[in-house]
Amino acid sequence: MVVAAREELHFDLAEIDITGDSELEGRYREFLPVVEIDGRRAFTYFVPPEALRRKVAQARAAESTL
Repeated sequence: MVVAAREELHFDLAEIDITGDSELEGRYREFLPVVEIDGRRAFTYFVPPEALRRKVAQARAAESTL
C-alpha cells in the first residue's frame, strides 16, 4: 500500500530491514510494520490509505512553511 501511495504522491521511501540490528530490532520488532514520516512514527501494523495521504500532505505543508 505504501509503495503504491509513493507512486501516486511522489514521496521518498526508505525501506529498512532491521534483521540483525539489535538496536533497531529492540526498538521496532513489536510494532512491525512501522511507517515513520519525517522521523516520527505515523503508523504501526496497518496503514489506512486516506490517513497516509493526509499525513503526507501535512508533512509537505509543514516543510513549505520552513
